[in-house]
Amino acid sequence: MKHTFSIGVTLPSLFFIVGICLISAFFPTLTEVLLETVQRFIFVNLNWIYIWVVTIVVIFLLVLMFTRYGNIRLGRNDSKPEYSFFSWISMLFAAGMGIGLMYFSVSEPISHYSDAVFQSTGEINRAKNAQLYTFFHWGIHAWSIYAIVGLSLSYFSYRYRLPLSLRSCLYPILKDKINGRWGNVIDVFALCSTFFGITTTLGFGVVQINSGLKILGFVSENSFIWQIAIVAVLVSISIFSAVSGLDKGVRILSNINISVAIVLLLFILFAGPTVFIIGSFTEGIGNYLSNFFTLTFGTHAYEQDSLPWFYNWTILYWAWWISWSPYVGLFIAKISKGRTIREFIAAVLVLPTAFNFIWMSVFGNSAIWIDKNTAAGALSALAGNPDVLMFRFLDYFPFSGFASLLVILIIIVFFVTSADSGIFVMNGIATRNAKSSPKWQSIGWGALLAVLALMLLNAGGLEALQNITLITALPFSVIMLLFMASLVKALTIDLEYYEREFSVSTVPWSGEFWKDRLKGIVSSGDSATVSDFIAGVVKPAFAELREEFKANNIQAELHEFENPRRIEIVIRYGMVNNFIYGVRVQSRSVSDYVVSEENLPDYAASDNFYPESYFGDAREGYDVRLFTKNELISDVLKHFERFIEIASEDRNAMFISSDANQKMV
Repeated sequence: MKHTFSIGVTLPSLFFIVGICLISAFFPTLTEVLLETVQRFIFVNLNWIYIWVVTIVVIFLLVLMFTRYGNIRLGRNDSKPEYSFFSWISMLFAAGMGIGLMYFSVSEPISHYSDAVFQSTGEINRAKNAQLYTFFHWGIHAWSIYAIVGLSLSYFSYRYRLPLSLRSCLYPILKDKINGRWGNVIDVFALCSTFFGITTTLGFGVVQINSGLKILGFVSENSFIWQIAIVAVLVSISIFSAVSGLDKGVRILSNINISVAIVLLLFILFAGPTVFIIGSFTEGIGNYLSNFFTLTFGTHAYEQDSLPWFYNWTILYWAWWISWSPYVGLFIAKISKGRTIREFIAAVLVLPTAFNFIWMSVFGNSAIWIDKNTAAGALSALAGNPDVLMFRFLDYFPFSGFASLLVILIIIVFFVTSADSGIFVMNGIATRNAKSSPKWQSIGWGALLAVLALMLLNAGGLEALQNITLITALPFSVIMLLFMASLVKALTIDLEYYEREFSVSTVPWSGEFWKDRLKGIVSSGDSATVSDFIAGVVKPAFAELREEFKANNIQAELHEFENPRRIEIVIRYGMVNNFIYGVRVQSRSVSDYVVSEENLPDYAASDNFYPESYFGDAREGYDVRLFTKNELISDVLKHFERFIEIASEDRNAMFISSDANQKMV
């Protein structure tokens, strides 16, 4: 059967995934106890690693965003984003948080509010701490983890033309070794981590959907039979969406879901304690900002009584976000081509964080207010049962049945978007980002997700799988540090490459042809005039230069194109990117007042045409209409000298080596 799988990645991954799931299903108690012991050891003794890694990531991204590196584009300098801003944000948000927002928006604030750790602080401080720590766990720190992986993947894939694979993020360190065993190990890790994370999340999502349907009376009980039916329907939709592609499937569903979620959000806001929600949200933002660094570096080392809470919430969240970052990062990278680094970081960190804060404030603070003023502690009593807590919370609102239906609909669509984007990402990892794969591969990943999730649900092995997912976060946190080291090395070279000035030996214009130049400055150009310039000045210059290159044993080619009119001189290389210098017809708009002004250049129309230079590495070109033939030849040689100088430096090999890029595409 025809396939696009990379055998060195797919077979070890499937062997490990199926093996772990079978062990968890047949020996759930033993597996859970063993893995929980390992997890507990890591959380208690190595929690500082998570704290430092997450802190370094946050600081690194914020620094990167506010420096000149933020101007670098994820792709060629002339790349444009493939998706609208709203679709882009909707997709990354649906993949990044998804079901978790519905599962924890009420249960986490209520859990913190009712936790014995905070009982001695007083009722007001309990409510403030509940919001503060919910913000902390779902805010900038979580999205920074996703952002560093997504940024690394986007940069090395679209800027360096490497495969959209985690192995590519280590190219500055490993060089060609990423094509061998080390690269396969990284991709196997990413594939297994993605599969385990999606499987456990979907398993818990199915339980919550089943509970909601039972409360509303659509099903008779919480049973495995109903869970099979739910998984069968939803995974089928996910497979159909994944096969349809990002444009038709994930994008449309994500846009719909964000819209429906906003409707539900506004309903809770205006039907609930509106003034309290807005006031507590405002105060909560201030509380979060004023405690930002204390929270970031906090290890609770001086607060022994709160350590179990710290391990079970903050450290577990950091491990969970890290374990999910290969999947979410790959998906974010897939949809982020053409964005600048500053735009990427700002959008991925700030916008989803702001939405999370609003969402958690509206639902969480409403729940706390109701628990205190209306429910007489009934919601706090359900803190240990998050599957039904959201629906019991909605019982205190008008149209509770309709609101519960909206919640179920949002969970279902989050379920589908998580599954279909997961299928998309897993197939991309397994095929090393093959451009087109048979549809049966996506169907196979979806079926495997469904079968193993149901098997673990029935056997009670989801907790064991969740533990192994959290354990994998420790080694991947080290890999994330290597990603940052690779980015620093690559970005430094990148910026210098595009800002490299010409050699000091280049000669500026002389005053010999100043009259002709003045005439050119005050005259407008049309398309025919520029075409004549290309034919009368550029082409003879390039032809003469080609012959001189040939005399120096360098084979240069001359290429002419129409629509649009352009001509270029090309020197081909095997191990280095080709040298290209071209001139093309370009136009720019001229303001009406310039066209009508008598004492300004004689522009007869609102479009002014001019000959613009362009280069093989997509650096920004410039107007060459005032160049003579010899000056144009000199300009080409300036760029050729710069090209040779950069190519001769060993550290630039990863940036200008066409051979390395071609082997890995």
